Amino acid sequence: MRRNSPPAVQFLWMEGPMPSMAGFEAELRTRFGDLLGANYPRFSHAEMKRREAAVADMMVAQGLDALIVAESMRAGTATGWITGWPVTAEAVTAVVPDAPRRMFIQHYNHLPLARRLAWNTEVLWGEGSGIAKAADLIAVATSDLSITGRATVGVIGRIPAGEAERLSSMFRVVDMNRAYAQVRMIKSDEEVRWLELAAGLTDLAAMAITESARPGLDERTVVALVQNVYLATGGTNFIHYIDTTSMEAPDVAVPRQFPSGRILQKGDVLSCELSVDYWGYTGQILRTFFIGQEPNPLYRELHTVADAALDAVLTRVKPGTHARELVEASRMIEEAGFTVIDDLVHGYGGGYLPPVLGSASRPSAGIPDMELKAGMALVVQPNVSTRDGTAGVQTGNLVLVTEDGFRSLQQFPRGWRVL
Repeated sequence: MRRNSPPAVQFLWMEGPMPSMAGFEAELRTRFGDLLGANYPRFSHAEMKRREAAVADMMVAQGLDALIVAESMRAGTATGWITGWPVTAEAVTAVVPDAPRRMFIQHYNHLPLARRLAWNTEVLWGEGSGIAKAADLIAVATSDLSITGRATVGVIGRIPAGEAERLSSMFRVVDMNRAYAQVRMIKSDEEVRWLELAAGLTDLAAMAITESARPGLDERTVVALVQNVYLATGGTNFIHYIDTTSMEAPDVAVPRQFPSGRILQKGDVLSCELSVDYWGYTGQILRTFFIGQEPNPLYRELHTVADAALDAVLTRVKPGTHARELVEASRMIEEAGFTVIDDLVHGYGGGYLPPVLGSASRPSAGIPDMELKAGMALVVQPNVSTRDGTAGVQTGNLVLVTEDGFRSLQQFPRGWRVL
C-alpha cells in the first residue's frame, strides 16, 4: 500500500506509518475507556445543566412561553442533546419554564429505556399523538398568560401539516430550527471529546477500506466490512457513501448514497465519504483510493487540485475568518477547469450547521454573513470533479476551529493511497 507524497504545507494531520486497526482500536479503548466501557455513555450533570441554561436563554431571547421539540424516525439532534434520549420513533419534548420537562414518545416498548436514559425529563407514552399531548400540556400551563390564551410556542423539528395546523390554532408558533442551530455551533469541552471519539471510530472505518478493498469484492461487501469494525464499540452507521469506477472509463464523480453490486477491478478508483456516529456525535472523513495501480494523469491532476484547495481553505480556518474567504480560497478549482458536486465546507457536530458553502461554479444557497469562532467544528471537503460529472476525487475531513487556527479531529493520513 503506497501513499502519495505529503503536500508542501504541513498541518496537524497524522503523518508516518499508519497503525493496524487492532492497535488503533486498542488506543481508542484506552483513551475513551470511560465512554466505551459504559453500558450507556452519558454527559456530566454540569454539561446537561449547561444545555438546559442554553435552551432557557434561547427561549428568553425569542420571547417564548414554551418550546416543543418534535423529532421522529431517528432523525434530528435536539432531542438527544436536550434529554439524552436518541430519537427512535416519535419523540416530542415539551419545555415550559419553571415546570417539569416532559417527553412523549412512541412506541410503548421504547418507554423503559427512554426512562432510563432521559436526563431530568419525565417520559410518557404519546398515545395517538405526542404533539397533541405536548400541546394540551402547554395550553394548561400557559392558560393565564393573556386574555386570548395564545401563548408563543417555539418548535424545533419537522412536523406533519395536520399537526402544524393543530399548533397554529392554539398558539402563536415560532420556527426555532435556525436558533437551535446557532446554539449548537460552539462545542463544549465534553462535546469535543465525544467528537474525537466519533472521529476515531470513523478513522477505523477508513482503515477497514485500506485492509479490505481489493479486486473481486463488490461495493456492498466493502461497506459491510467497513461497518463491522466499529459496531462492537457502540458506534453506529451515519453515512458510508462510496463509489467505484474504472480510471480509464470513469462514469461517476461523487460517492453514492447506496452501494451497488459492482465488483472492484484492478485499475479502479474508490472514493468514500464516511461518518460513524457515537450517540449523536459523528466524525467525517473523505478519501480516494486506487486499486492495484497508480492514478492515471487525470486522477493525479484532480487530486493535486483538491490537495491545493484543501491547503488553501485550511490556511484560513481560524477565528475571525469570514465565510466568503473560505469560498474565495478555493478558486484554483475553477482555474484548473474543474468543479465540485458536494459542498466545499459545512459546519458539523449536532447537525449540518452553518456555514454551508460551495465554490464559484457550484454555489451554495447563500454565503452567510458570519465569521468563524473557536469551538466550531467544520468539515472541509474539496471534492474536485470534472465538469461533465464523470470523474472526481474526495479529500478532507472534520476539524475543530481553535484559538489560533484549527486541529484535525481525524487521524487517518490525508492523501490518496494505492491498495
